[in-house]
Amino acid sequence: MKRALLSVLALTSCATPTLPPADTGATSTSPQVPALPEEVRLADLRQMTFGGENAEAYWSFDGKQLSLQARHEGMGCDRIYRMTVDPVSGAAAKVDPVSSGKGATTCAHFLPGDQEVIYASTHLGGPECPPKPDHSMGYVWALYDSYDIFKSNADGTGVQRLTDAPGYDAEGTVCAKDGSILFTSVRDGDLELYRMDRDGKNVKRLTHSPGYDGGAFFNADCSQIVWRASRPQPGKALDDYQGLLKRGLVRPTKLELYVANADGSEARQITWLNGAAFAPFFHPNGRRILFSSNHGDPKGREFDIWAVDVDGSNLERITHAPGFDGFPMFSPDGKWLAFSSNRATAQGKNDTNLFIARWVEDAKPGVAEGAPERIREDVTFLADPGREGRGIGTEGLEASGAFVEARFMELGLKPAGDAGAYRQAFPVTTAVRPAAGTQVRLGKTVLAGDAFTVLGFSSQGQAQGQLVFANYGISEPSLEVDDYAKLKVKGKVVVVRRFVPDSAEFGDTDKQRRFGDLRYKAWQAAQRGAKALIVVDWPQAPTPAPKEWQMPPEATLPSLSPEGPGDAGIPVVVVKRAAMEPLMPTLVAGKRVEAQVVVKLETEQRPAFNVAAVLEAGEGKLPGTVVVGAHYDHLGFGGRSSLTPDRHEPHVGADDNASGVAALLEIARALKERQGELKRDVLFVAFSGEETGLLGSTHFTRQRGDAAMKQVTAMLNLDMVGRLRASGLSVLGAESAGEWGPLLARACGEARVTCNPSGDGYGPSDHSPFYAAGVPVLHFFTGTHSDYHKPSDTVARLNAVGTAQVARVVSAVTLGLDGATTLTYRNVPSPAPRGDMRSFNASLGTVPDYAGLPAGQKGMLLAGVRAGGAADKAGMLRGDILVRLGKHAIGGVEDLMFVLNASKPGETVQATVLRDGKEVPLEVTFQESKRPR
Repeated sequence: MKRALLSVLALTSCATPTLPPADTGATSTSPQVPALPEEVRLADLRQMTFGGENAEAYWSFDGKQLSLQARHEGMGCDRIYRMTVDPVSGAAAKVDPVSSGKGATTCAHFLPGDQEVIYASTHLGGPECPPKPDHSMGYVWALYDSYDIFKSNADGTGVQRLTDAPGYDAEGTVCAKDGSILFTSVRDGDLELYRMDRDGKNVKRLTHSPGYDGGAFFNADCSQIVWRASRPQPGKALDDYQGLLKRGLVRPTKLELYVANADGSEARQITWLNGAAFAPFFHPNGRRILFSSNHGDPKGREFDIWAVDVDGSNLERITHAPGFDGFPMFSPDGKWLAFSSNRATAQGKNDTNLFIARWVEDAKPGVAEGAPERIREDVTFLADPGREGRGIGTEGLEASGAFVEARFMELGLKPAGDAGAYRQAFPVTTAVRPAAGTQVRLGKTVLAGDAFTVLGFSSQGQAQGQLVFANYGISEPSLEVDDYAKLKVKGKVVVVRRFVPDSAEFGDTDKQRRFGDLRYKAWQAAQRGAKALIVVDWPQAPTPAPKEWQMPPEATLPSLSPEGPGDAGIPVVVVKRAAMEPLMPTLVAGKRVEAQVVVKLETEQRPAFNVAAVLEAGEGKLPGTVVVGAHYDHLGFGGRSSLTPDRHEPHVGADDNASGVAALLEIARALKERQGELKRDVLFVAFSGEETGLLGSTHFTRQRGDAAMKQVTAMLNLDMVGRLRASGLSVLGAESAGEWGPLLARACGEARVTCNPSGDGYGPSDHSPFYAAGVPVLHFFTGTHSDYHKPSDTVARLNAVGTAQVARVVSAVTLGLDGATTLTYRNVPSPAPRGDMRSFNASLGTVPDYAGLPAGQKGMLLAGVRAGGAADKAGMLRGDILVRLGKHAIGGVEDLMFVLNASKPGETVQATVLRDGKEVPLEVTFQESKRPR
């Protein structure tokens, strides 16, 4: 019973209450205690206190002292002490009291400089110890409302109160850089984390989820925090938590570890141990965390020190002694570990003492490989810069496909690609080059080949006419900007400046990307009848221009690379500044200059491939196949889809979508082990060409045809599942079948993941062609982030254990499709998440087929139309080719986007579609478009 009680008490306050002896005598050498053979991380283990309860010992910043809380025999509650210690020589501690002995105290830490300490105390509520919590209610911890945080000199003098909000304020820890303090408080009605300056000012709340948040620590550079938290689910668990909280109690038996940025953002769960994890502390390298837990003990009474990487992988048990080991804290140099333990306790006693040990960094503990470790290993391979960003046409993409193929073979899955192989090939355009005859003539000067570049969305042909200067080529009524207002450009060659003006109207990144987009500039010119477009990096001086203003250095010419389906309708080139310099004064003055642009392109096609394998169901197999998919391609070295298009370097795509592929492989492994439980065949497909327009998934659905697609029971898509955060897992497409709700609730509950289901089955990922073909779908997605489509989307930011939990959810959903529930396909009216979605004005409700039409054919092929949308009401159908909308020709998806951005809800226009080779006129009334979530 005593040991069980200690285990419970170990979860209180900062982490645990404890009792040390008040040894203030002369120092002596601390005896070495042999570590157990399994404790390979611990060397030169020494016992620093003897008898009583000693716990929560935290190093000073110079590594020469420890603060700790202790309780002597006959004392009712803990008192704060400080201990001088020399771990190298083994000198035992000289222990000096810090707190006055009045009230209860806990959680003492040195402030930078080691001249001051902070701790929490109840002494202002009275000199007596607060009453013990009522354990008739089970394992509960009292949240004494008299606890506040105080600062004093290291010798205990000069006590200053730092918090004065009503209720519990405790569990303070300190940032090594500026002395700011993390602490837990109920000041806003729940147990949340806060941060304040070292003088108690500028209090900021960091957490906002119902449940207990506490015991937080900074990493060495104070960029990250780690803490323990409970997340009671709505219903009985949350009601119980809130009921106890009103009585000043908390039940701390289900605690997991969370990591976040120091401001509380990007919070993510890194353990799923389903027990008590507490007292986390960062290794000085910031990549590993030590903590205490009863993980592995069925009775929940045996607490040991464990370690885990910040991504939740490599869970390692550090201590193995019977009883309690906890409160690990590294010395600032990472060489020594202080912790509390009741090892080496005399028989019949239950003392907890302080120990220090030399940390053995290069020990080989033999951590068992599990799902998080396999996922991290797979993502590390796929997101290695050597894979060249897995761009179409790269050797890195070929190697990545081969990697998935080999893993399918290792797992014993049967090939399901072309001709009995794993690969399913399809052609993609991998390169585009100017052909002979391509040239630009300005006046009488024919430019050298290196003085200009053709753009990948340029149309081919010859254009000749008078040059007309249209400034930046922007027309946007909401900004009161129209560079074409006084110009007649029909039949002429338009010249525009590259990028956007250096002005407040275009100050945010969204406007810079939208109105600086070269295809946008080309569309504006083409809609006004221009024959061609010439772009030059010739910035306009800001108004008013500073005296010292100079034209910035010229940006490099864009690379000529394949673009999505459909061209701009006119030839488009970008020329160097030096080539336009002689003509600019003439153009700005509106004088006549003739030009000719000739564009001839030759393309190179290579086969890309999906990788497909099937896991056959066991006895009692039902008809229908469940497809589980993820795309393995990414952006290569960047390009137009990059959010850092000026950086030509591997966009490694750890989250997008190496994470989805790693989860796919883990699901295949898990279902292979449970193959006998499967009631339907499962087809695993790693798609290629997703970033180029859903090419692989579109090829898959087209090749099978509508009849065969009716045999697909469901499609489960994993795209960007590598950053599961506290906000939970988004499950898009949940409305594509009315029966998804209970299946998802059960699967998410089993995995203890908060799932947020929503939306129809359309979207910019590989589930969309399946939904358009009449298949219920789910898209699992852990959310966008600031590294999206940038080189910074690296494995270092992966939440490996979170990805493993997503894989558990998808595995459970797959097993749940056992015939007890029949999915009913629903075409749900909902705003599109791509194409139409980028329009914030008018909505058409079409779903583009991003693979597009055969080369040279104009128009936008419809993969589907949204139920109740404008296109649906106008009579548009899946398979139609939209070629005109109002007065605008539609050459592809981009053209539709520009038209919708320029249109208004309620406006009625004539649309023309090609259906079975014939033009069909339709009247369409635009609906209101909603902003993307």
